[in-house]
Amino acid sequence: MPDRDTALTSDDNLYLLHPHSVVGRPTPPVVIDRGQGARVWDVEGTAYIDGTCGLWQCAVGHGRAELAAVAAEQMQRLEFYTSFWDFSNEPSIRLAARLVELAPAGLGKVFFTNGGSEGTETAIKLARLARHATGEPDRTVVLSRTGAYHGVSGTAMAATGIERLKDGFGPQAVDFVHLSTPHGPTHGPAATDKLLVELEEAIETIGAHRITAMIGEPVLGVGGSVPPPEGYWPGVQAILRRHGILLILDETITAFGRTGHWFAAERFGVQPDLIITAKALSSGYVPMGAVLIGDQVIDMLDGTTFFHGFTYNGHPVGAAVALANLDIIEREGLLQRATVLGDRLLDGLVPLADLPHVREVRGCGLMIGITLESNDAPDVVARCRADGVIARGAANTIVLSPPLVITEPEVDTVCEVISRHVRRLGS
Repeated sequence: MPDRDTALTSDDNLYLLHPHSVVGRPTPPVVIDRGQGARVWDVEGTAYIDGTCGLWQCAVGHGRAELAAVAAEQMQRLEFYTSFWDFSNEPSIRLAARLVELAPAGLGKVFFTNGGSEGTETAIKLARLARHATGEPDRTVVLSRTGAYHGVSGTAMAATGIERLKDGFGPQAVDFVHLSTPHGPTHGPAATDKLLVELEEAIETIGAHRITAMIGEPVLGVGGSVPPPEGYWPGVQAILRRHGILLILDETITAFGRTGHWFAAERFGVQPDLIITAKALSSGYVPMGAVLIGDQVIDMLDGTTFFHGFTYNGHPVGAAVALANLDIIEREGLLQRATVLGDRLLDGLVPLADLPHVREVRGCGLMIGITLESNDAPDVVARCRADGVIARGAANTIVLSPPLVITEPEVDTVCEVISRHVRRLGS
Protein backbone atom coordinates (compact mmCIF):
# COMPACT_ATOMS: atom_id res chain seq x y z
CA MET A 1 0.00 0.00 0.00
CA PRO A 2 1.27 3.53 -0.73
CA ASP A 3 2.58 5.42 2.29
CA ARG A 4 1.34 9.00 2.63
CA ASP A 5 4.90 10.30 2.94
CA THR A 6 6.36 8.52 -0.10
CA ALA A 7 5.95 9.20 -3.80
CA LEU A 8 3.35 7.20 -5.71
CA THR A 9 4.51 4.52 -8.11
CA SER A 10 2.76 3.00 -11.11
CA ASP A 11 1.95 -0.09 -9.01
CA ASP A 12 -0.11 1.99 -6.58
CA ASN A 13 -2.71 2.60 -9.28
CA LEU A 14 -3.62 -1.11 -9.18
CA TYR A 15 -5.85 -0.49 -6.16
CA LEU A 16 -8.12 2.09 -7.80
CA LEU A 17 -10.95 1.42 -10.24
CA HIS A 18 -11.41 4.64 -12.21
CA PRO A 19 -14.77 5.70 -13.62
CA HIS A 20 -14.98 4.86 -17.35
CA SER A 21 -11.84 2.71 -17.17
CA VAL A 22 -11.35 -0.75 -18.67
CA VAL A 23 -11.50 -3.21 -15.77
CA GLY A 24 -8.24 -5.10 -15.30
CA ARG A 25 -6.36 -2.90 -17.76
CA PRO A 26 -5.59 0.29 -15.85
CA THR A 27 -4.15 3.22 -17.76
CA PRO A 28 -1.62 5.16 -15.69
CA PRO A 29 -3.51 8.27 -14.55
CA VAL A 30 -2.35 11.86 -14.61
CA VAL A 31 -2.16 12.40 -10.84
CA ILE A 32 -3.17 16.00 -10.13
CA ASP A 33 -1.41 17.41 -7.08
CA ARG A 34 -2.60 21.00 -6.74
CA GLY A 35 -4.49 23.78 -8.48
CA GLN A 36 -4.75 27.55 -8.60
CA GLY A 37 -7.26 29.52 -10.61
CA ALA A 38 -7.73 27.85 -14.00
CA ARG A 39 -4.50 25.84 -13.76
CA VAL A 40 -3.57 22.51 -12.19
CA TRP A 41 -0.23 20.76 -11.66
CA ASP A 42 0.47 17.04 -11.60
CA VAL A 43 2.77 15.31 -9.14
CA GLU A 44 5.66 15.68 -11.58
CA GLY A 45 5.22 19.45 -11.66
CA THR A 46 3.71 19.70 -15.15
CA ALA A 47 1.24 22.58 -15.46
CA TYR A 48 -2.05 22.42 -17.38
CA ILE A 49 -4.78 24.90 -18.19
CA ASP A 50 -7.95 23.22 -16.95
CA GLY A 51 -10.22 23.47 -19.96
CA THR A 52 -12.84 21.15 -18.46
CA CYS A 53 -13.32 22.64 -14.99
CA GLY A 54 -12.53 19.20 -13.57
CA LEU A 55 -15.93 17.73 -14.38
CA TRP A 56 -17.77 20.99 -15.10
CA GLN A 57 -17.79 21.91 -11.43
CA CYS A 58 -15.00 24.29 -10.41
CA ALA A 59 -16.62 27.61 -11.30
CA VAL A 60 -14.58 29.84 -8.98
CA GLY A 61 -11.29 28.13 -9.79
CA HIS A 62 -8.90 25.92 -7.88
CA GLY A 63 -7.05 26.71 -4.66
CA ARG A 64 -9.52 29.07 -3.02
CA ALA A 65 -8.13 29.36 0.50
CA GLU A 66 -11.26 31.16 1.71
CA LEU A 67 -13.42 28.14 0.89
CA ALA A 68 -11.04 25.82 2.71
CA ALA A 69 -11.20 28.16 5.72
CA VAL A 70 -15.02 28.15 5.67
CA ALA A 71 -15.04 24.34 5.57
CA ALA A 72 -12.57 24.07 8.45
CA GLU A 73 -14.49 26.54 10.58
CA GLN A 74 -17.76 24.71 10.01
CA MET A 75 -16.16 21.32 10.75
CA GLN A 76 -14.92 22.64 14.05
CA ARG A 77 -18.38 23.90 14.96
CA LEU A 78 -20.49 21.03 13.58
CA GLU A 79 -19.09 18.53 11.10
CA PHE A 80 -22.44 16.84 10.49
CA TYR A 81 -25.69 15.79 12.07
CA THR A 82 -28.63 14.22 10.29
CA SER A 83 -31.03 16.56 8.52
CA PHE A 84 -33.86 13.99 8.50
CA TRP A 85 -37.21 14.36 10.29
CA ASP A 86 -37.22 17.43 12.55
CA PHE A 87 -33.44 17.99 12.60
CA SER A 88 -31.61 20.57 10.55
CA ASN A 89 -28.62 22.92 10.69
CA GLU A 90 -28.17 26.64 10.19
CA PRO A 91 -25.98 26.61 7.02
CA SER A 92 -28.47 24.45 5.09
CA ILE A 93 -31.39 26.68 6.13
CA ARG A 94 -29.48 29.78 5.02
CA LEU A 95 -28.46 28.13 1.74
CA ALA A 96 -32.04 27.14 0.93
CA ALA A 97 -33.16 30.73 1.41
CA ARG A 98 -30.30 32.00 -0.78
CA LEU A 99 -31.16 29.59 -3.59
CA VAL A 100 -34.83 30.59 -3.56
CA GLU A 101 -33.70 34.21 -3.76
CA LEU A 102 -31.53 33.51 -6.83
CA ALA A 103 -33.90 31.12 -8.58
CA PRO A 104 -36.50 31.96 -11.23
CA ALA A 105 -39.87 32.98 -9.81
CA GLY A 106 -42.12 30.29 -8.46
CA LEU A 107 -39.45 27.94 -7.09
CA GLY A 108 -39.99 28.24 -3.37
CA LYS A 109 -38.60 25.06 -1.77
CA VAL A 110 -35.24 23.28 -1.78
CA PHE A 111 -34.31 19.62 -1.26
CA PHE A 112 -30.59 18.97 -0.82
CA THR A 113 -28.62 16.16 -2.47
CA ASN A 114 -24.97 15.24 -2.93
CA GLY A 115 -24.82 15.47 -6.73
CA GLY A 116 -26.60 15.43 -10.06
CA SER A 117 -27.65 11.77 -10.16
CA GLU A 118 -29.31 12.10 -6.78
CA GLY A 119 -30.96 15.28 -8.03
CA THR A 120 -32.48 13.44 -10.99
CA GLU A 121 -33.75 10.66 -8.72
CA THR A 122 -35.26 13.26 -6.39
CA ALA A 123 -36.92 15.39 -9.06
CA ILE A 124 -38.56 12.44 -10.81
CA LYS A 125 -39.78 10.96 -7.53
CA LEU A 126 -41.25 14.34 -6.56
CA ALA A 127 -43.04 14.64 -9.89
CA ARG A 128 -44.48 11.13 -9.71
CA LEU A 129 -45.44 11.45 -6.04
CA ALA A 130 -47.20 14.74 -6.78
CA ARG A 131 -49.37 12.93 -9.36
CA HIS A 132 -50.12 10.14 -6.91
CA ALA A 133 -51.07 12.66 -4.24
CA THR A 134 -53.56 14.37 -6.55
CA GLY A 135 -55.27 11.18 -7.68
CA GLU A 136 -53.38 10.56 -10.93
CA PRO A 137 -51.18 7.54 -10.06
CA ASP A 138 -51.02 6.42 -13.72
CA ARG A 139 -49.11 9.56 -14.75
CA THR A 140 -45.67 7.97 -14.46
CA VAL A 141 -44.16 8.41 -17.94
CA VAL A 142 -41.20 10.81 -18.16
CA LEU A 143 -40.18 12.33 -21.48
CA SER A 144 -36.43 12.70 -21.96
CA ARG A 145 -34.18 13.13 -24.99
CA THR A 146 -31.55 11.20 -26.92
CA GLY A 147 -28.07 12.51 -26.24
CA ALA A 148 -29.14 13.70 -22.79
CA TYR A 149 -27.15 12.97 -19.65
CA HIS A 150 -28.94 12.90 -16.31
CA GLY A 151 -26.70 10.64 -14.23
CA VAL A 152 -25.84 6.97 -13.82
CA SER A 153 -27.91 5.78 -10.86
CA GLY A 154 -31.01 3.69 -11.56
CA THR A 155 -33.72 6.16 -12.53
CA ALA A 156 -31.17 8.73 -13.67
CA MET A 157 -29.62 6.24 -16.07
CA ALA A 158 -33.03 5.44 -17.52
CA ALA A 159 -33.57 9.15 -18.11
CA THR A 160 -30.15 9.45 -19.76
CA GLY A 161 -30.31 9.15 -23.53
CA ILE A 162 -26.70 8.15 -24.26
CA GLU A 163 -27.06 4.46 -24.98
CA ARG A 164 -23.41 3.44 -24.60
CA LEU A 165 -23.65 4.35 -20.91
CA LYS A 166 -26.34 1.70 -20.42
CA ASP A 167 -24.75 -1.25 -22.21
CA GLY A 168 -24.48 -4.36 -20.08
CA PHE A 169 -26.32 -3.08 -17.02
CA GLY A 170 -29.47 -5.05 -17.64
CA PRO A 171 -33.09 -3.87 -17.65
CA GLN A 172 -33.66 -0.15 -17.21
CA ALA A 173 -36.35 1.58 -15.19
CA VAL A 174 -39.56 1.74 -17.20
CA ASP A 175 -41.77 4.60 -18.41
CA PHE A 176 -39.10 6.74 -20.08
CA VAL A 177 -39.55 7.95 -23.66
CA HIS A 178 -36.64 9.63 -25.44
CA LEU A 179 -37.22 12.34 -28.03
CA SER A 180 -34.77 13.99 -30.43
CA THR A 181 -32.23 16.64 -29.54
CA PRO A 182 -30.47 19.13 -31.82
CA HIS A 183 -27.16 17.87 -33.18
CA GLY A 184 -25.02 19.50 -35.81
CA PRO A 185 -25.83 22.90 -37.31
CA THR A 186 -29.58 22.70 -36.60
CA HIS A 187 -30.31 25.91 -34.77
CA GLY A 188 -32.85 27.73 -36.94
CA PRO A 189 -36.65 28.02 -36.71
CA ALA A 190 -37.08 24.91 -38.83
CA ALA A 191 -35.22 22.83 -36.24
CA THR A 192 -37.42 24.20 -33.47
CA ASP A 193 -40.59 23.48 -35.41
CA LYS A 194 -39.50 19.90 -36.14
CA LEU A 195 -38.66 19.17 -32.48
CA LEU A 196 -41.89 20.70 -31.21
CA VAL A 197 -43.97 18.72 -33.70
CA GLU A 198 -42.24 15.56 -32.48
CA LEU A 199 -43.09 16.48 -28.88
CA GLU A 200 -46.75 17.07 -29.72
CA GLU A 201 -46.94 13.76 -31.58
CA ALA A 202 -45.33 11.88 -28.68
CA ILE A 203 -47.83 13.33 -26.22
CA GLU A 204 -50.71 12.39 -28.49
CA THR A 205 -49.38 8.83 -28.94
CA ILE A 206 -48.64 8.19 -25.25
CA GLY A 207 -51.54 10.19 -23.86
CA ALA A 208 -51.07 13.24 -21.66
CA HIS A 209 -52.98 11.41 -18.94
CA ARG A 210 -49.98 9.06 -18.61
CA ILE A 211 -47.16 11.63 -18.69
CA THR A 212 -45.99 13.28 -15.49
CA ALA A 213 -43.02 15.35 -16.65
CA MET A 214 -40.36 16.10 -19.23
CA ILE A 215 -36.72 16.34 -18.18
CA GLY A 216 -34.04 18.14 -20.16
CA GLU A 217 -30.71 19.95 -19.95
CA PRO A 218 -31.07 23.58 -21.07
CA VAL A 219 -27.82 23.04 -23.01
CA LEU A 220 -26.69 19.46 -23.65
CA GLY A 221 -23.53 19.01 -21.61
CA VAL A 222 -22.00 15.54 -21.82
CA GLY A 223 -23.79 15.18 -25.15
CA GLY A 224 -21.47 17.80 -26.66
CA SER A 225 -22.25 21.31 -25.34
CA VAL A 226 -25.17 21.65 -27.76
CA PRO A 227 -27.33 24.78 -27.31
CA PRO A 228 -31.02 24.51 -28.18
CA PRO A 229 -32.33 26.02 -31.41
CA GLU A 230 -33.94 29.43 -31.11
CA GLY A 231 -37.34 29.36 -29.42
CA TYR A 232 -37.08 25.71 -28.43
CA TRP A 233 -37.50 25.90 -24.66
CA PRO A 234 -40.35 28.46 -24.63
CA GLY A 235 -42.08 26.30 -27.25
CA VAL A 236 -41.58 23.15 -25.17
CA GLN A 237 -42.92 24.84 -22.06
CA ALA A 238 -46.03 26.10 -23.84
CA ILE A 239 -46.85 22.59 -25.08
CA LEU A 240 -46.22 21.00 -21.68
CA ARG A 241 -48.40 23.53 -19.88
CA ARG A 242 -51.21 23.01 -22.34
CA HIS A 243 -51.16 19.31 -21.49
CA GLY A 244 -50.56 19.71 -17.74
CA ILE A 245 -47.08 18.14 -17.90
CA LEU A 246 -44.36 19.29 -15.49
CA LEU A 247 -41.00 20.59 -16.73
CA ILE A 248 -37.80 19.45 -14.99
CA LEU A 249 -34.67 21.34 -16.02
CA ASP A 250 -31.45 19.51 -15.25
CA GLU A 251 -29.08 22.39 -14.52
CA THR A 252 -26.41 20.24 -12.89
CA ILE A 253 -23.94 21.75 -15.37
CA THR A 254 -25.55 25.03 -16.40
CA ALA A 255 -26.54 26.58 -13.05
CA PHE A 256 -24.48 29.19 -11.19
CA GLY A 257 -22.89 31.02 -14.06
CA ARG A 258 -21.88 28.56 -16.76
CA THR A 259 -24.17 30.19 -19.35
CA GLY A 260 -23.78 33.73 -18.00
CA HIS A 261 -26.81 33.55 -15.68
CA TRP A 262 -27.47 32.12 -12.25
CA PHE A 263 -29.72 29.63 -14.06
CA ALA A 264 -29.93 28.84 -17.76
CA ALA A 265 -33.72 28.93 -17.35
CA GLU A 266 -33.33 32.71 -17.28
CA ARG A 267 -31.25 32.72 -20.44
CA PHE A 268 -33.85 30.73 -22.38
CA GLY A 269 -36.94 32.35 -20.88
CA VAL A 270 -38.59 29.40 -19.15
CA GLN A 271 -40.09 28.83 -15.70
CA PRO A 272 -39.58 25.15 -14.85
CA ASP A 273 -41.44 23.26 -12.15
CA LEU A 274 -38.24 21.68 -10.82
CA ILE A 275 -34.55 22.51 -11.29
CA ILE A 276 -31.73 20.05 -10.57
CA THR A 277 -28.41 21.58 -9.49
CA ALA A 278 -25.01 20.42 -8.20
CA LYS A 279 -21.37 20.90 -9.34
CA ALA A 280 -20.85 24.71 -9.35
CA LEU A 281 -23.13 25.06 -6.31
CA SER A 282 -20.01 24.45 -4.21
CA SER A 283 -17.51 24.59 -7.11
CA GLY A 284 -16.74 20.98 -6.20
CA TYR A 285 -14.94 21.87 -2.98
CA VAL A 286 -17.47 19.70 -1.12
CA PRO A 287 -20.05 17.39 -2.77
CA MET A 288 -23.31 19.35 -2.75
CA GLY A 289 -26.46 19.50 -4.84
CA ALA A 290 -29.99 20.83 -4.58
CA VAL A 291 -33.36 20.38 -6.25
CA LEU A 292 -35.43 23.55 -6.45
CA ILE A 293 -39.14 22.79 -6.27
CA GLY A 294 -41.92 24.85 -7.82
CA ASP A 295 -44.92 26.11 -5.89
CA GLN A 296 -47.33 24.04 -8.00
CA VAL A 297 -45.51 20.82 -7.09
CA ILE A 298 -45.50 21.78 -3.40
CA ASP A 299 -49.24 22.50 -3.56
CA MET A 300 -49.84 19.09 -5.17
CA LEU A 301 -47.84 17.43 -2.40
CA ASP A 302 -49.51 19.28 0.47
CA GLY A 303 -50.02 16.84 3.36
CA THR A 304 -47.96 14.05 1.71
CA THR A 305 -44.90 12.52 3.40
CA PHE A 306 -41.83 12.44 1.12
CA PHE A 307 -40.19 9.13 2.10
CA HIS A 308 -36.91 9.95 0.39
CA GLY A 309 -33.49 11.17 1.40
CA PHE A 310 -29.75 10.55 1.53
CA THR A 311 -27.49 10.19 4.55
CA TYR A 312 -25.72 13.47 3.89
CA ASN A 313 -28.78 15.59 3.01
CA GLY A 314 -28.17 19.25 3.86
CA HIS A 315 -24.59 18.64 4.97
CA PRO A 316 -23.57 21.72 7.02
CA VAL A 317 -20.01 21.83 5.65
CA GLY A 318 -21.25 21.59 2.07
CA ALA A 319 -23.89 24.24 2.71
CA ALA A 320 -21.41 26.62 4.35
CA VAL A 321 -18.98 26.23 1.45
CA ALA A 322 -21.79 26.68 -1.09
CA LEU A 323 -22.86 29.95 0.54
CA ALA A 324 -19.30 31.28 0.40
CA ASN A 325 -18.93 30.03 -3.19
CA LEU A 326 -22.09 31.85 -4.30
CA ASP A 327 -20.76 35.01 -2.64
CA ILE A 328 -17.56 34.72 -4.70
CA ILE A 329 -19.50 34.27 -7.95
CA GLU A 330 -21.53 37.39 -7.18
CA ARG A 331 -18.69 39.52 -5.75
CA GLU A 332 -16.30 38.82 -8.62
CA GLY A 333 -18.89 39.25 -11.38
CA LEU A 334 -18.36 35.74 -12.72
CA LEU A 335 -21.72 35.62 -14.49
CA GLN A 336 -20.68 38.49 -16.73
CA ARG A 337 -17.21 37.01 -17.05
CA ALA A 338 -18.64 33.75 -18.37
CA THR A 339 -20.41 35.66 -21.14
CA VAL A 340 -17.41 37.80 -22.13
CA LEU A 341 -14.81 35.04 -22.01
CA GLY A 342 -17.20 32.52 -23.52
CA ASP A 343 -17.56 34.81 -26.53
CA ARG A 344 -13.76 35.17 -26.71
CA LEU A 345 -13.26 31.40 -26.57
CA LEU A 346 -15.91 30.76 -29.21
CA ASP A 347 -14.59 33.52 -31.49
CA GLY A 348 -11.12 31.99 -31.28
CA LEU A 349 -12.36 28.56 -32.30
CA VAL A 350 -15.08 29.39 -34.84
CA PRO A 351 -12.57 29.61 -37.74
CA LEU A 352 -12.12 25.85 -37.35
CA ALA A 353 -15.64 25.41 -38.74
CA ASP A 354 -14.28 26.34 -42.18
CA LEU A 355 -12.11 23.22 -42.24
CA PRO A 356 -13.48 20.30 -44.29
CA HIS A 357 -12.89 17.85 -41.41
CA VAL A 358 -14.83 19.97 -38.86
CA ARG A 359 -18.61 19.71 -38.85
CA GLU A 360 -19.51 22.40 -36.31
CA VAL A 361 -18.18 24.75 -33.63
CA ARG A 362 -20.80 25.95 -31.14
CA GLY A 363 -21.07 27.53 -27.72
CA CYS A 364 -23.20 29.01 -24.96
CA GLY A 365 -21.38 30.98 -22.29
CA LEU A 366 -18.33 29.00 -21.19
CA MET A 367 -19.61 25.81 -22.81
CA ILE A 368 -17.97 25.03 -26.15
CA GLY A 369 -18.40 22.02 -28.43
CA ILE A 370 -16.49 21.05 -31.56
CA THR A 371 -17.79 18.23 -33.75
CA LEU A 372 -15.35 16.59 -36.16
CA GLU A 373 -16.18 14.54 -39.23
CA SER A 374 -14.10 11.65 -37.85
CA ASN A 375 -13.80 9.97 -34.45
CA ASP A 376 -10.44 11.59 -33.74
CA ALA A 377 -11.48 13.69 -30.75
CA PRO A 378 -9.65 11.50 -28.17
CA ASP A 379 -6.44 11.79 -30.19
CA VAL A 380 -6.78 15.58 -30.42
CA VAL A 381 -7.43 15.81 -26.67
CA ALA A 382 -4.37 13.67 -25.89
CA ARG A 383 -2.16 15.92 -28.03
CA CYS A 384 -3.57 19.04 -26.39
CA ARG A 385 -2.86 17.63 -22.94
CA ALA A 386 0.75 17.01 -23.96
CA ASP A 387 0.86 20.73 -24.79
CA GLY A 388 -0.59 21.74 -21.42
CA VAL A 389 -4.31 22.10 -22.14
CA ILE A 390 -6.89 19.72 -20.67
CA ALA A 391 -9.96 19.22 -22.88
CA ARG A 392 -12.56 16.48 -23.06
CA GLY A 393 -13.07 14.28 -26.10
CA ALA A 394 -15.16 11.28 -27.08
CA ALA A 395 -15.71 9.88 -30.57
CA ASN A 396 -16.04 12.94 -32.81
CA THR A 397 -16.73 15.60 -30.17
CA ILE A 398 -14.41 17.91 -28.22
CA VAL A 399 -15.88 19.78 -25.25
CA LEU A 400 -14.48 22.75 -23.32
CA SER A 401 -15.86 24.14 -20.05
CA PRO A 402 -13.10 26.04 -18.20
CA PRO A 403 -13.45 27.70 -14.78
CA LEU A 404 -15.24 31.03 -14.87
CA VAL A 405 -12.04 32.67 -13.56
CA ILE A 406 -9.96 31.70 -16.60
CA THR A 407 -7.95 34.70 -17.84
CA GLU A 408 -7.90 36.16 -21.34
CA PRO A 409 -4.32 34.97 -22.02
CA GLU A 410 -5.32 31.47 -20.86
CA VAL A 411 -8.36 31.53 -23.18
CA ASP A 412 -6.09 32.53 -26.05
CA THR A 413 -3.67 29.70 -25.23
CA VAL A 414 -6.54 27.18 -25.20
CA CYS A 415 -7.69 28.43 -28.60
CA GLU A 416 -4.18 28.24 -30.04
CA VAL A 417 -3.47 24.72 -28.79
CA ILE A 418 -6.88 23.28 -29.73
CA SER A 419 -6.76 24.94 -33.16
CA ARG A 420 -3.27 23.68 -33.89
CA HIS A 421 -4.13 20.05 -33.25
CA VAL A 422 -7.52 20.13 -34.96
CA ARG A 423 -5.91 21.66 -38.05
CA ARG A 424 -3.27 18.91 -38.08
CA LEU A 425 -6.01 16.34 -38.67
CA GLY A 426 -6.36 17.66 -42.19
CA SER A 427 -2.67 17.64 -43.04
